[in-house]
Amino acid sequence: MNPDTVAELIRAGLPGAEVLVQSQDGTHFAARVIAREFAGQRALARHQLVYRALGERMGREIHALSIEAFTPDEWAGRGGAGA
Repeated sequence: MNPDTVAELIRAGLPGAEVLVQSQDGTHFAARVIAREFAGQRALARHQLVYRALGERMGREIHALSIEAFTPDEWAGRGGAGA
């Protein structure tokens, strides 16, 4: 599993999301996801949406995933531009 594949899977589950995924070992990943679907959701619900997008790969090919999940407005408020 590579970061690009993980990012594609997340984008497929959250269409329109901006996604950046990084990994140094191919099993532990860090993802920044900016998606409208996160509006009104607490952190746990946001993470569940990302996990759902990855399905059975979580715990198998993806051993660990650190997630930063923002709405577009939250990300813009942090001075961010893109994932």
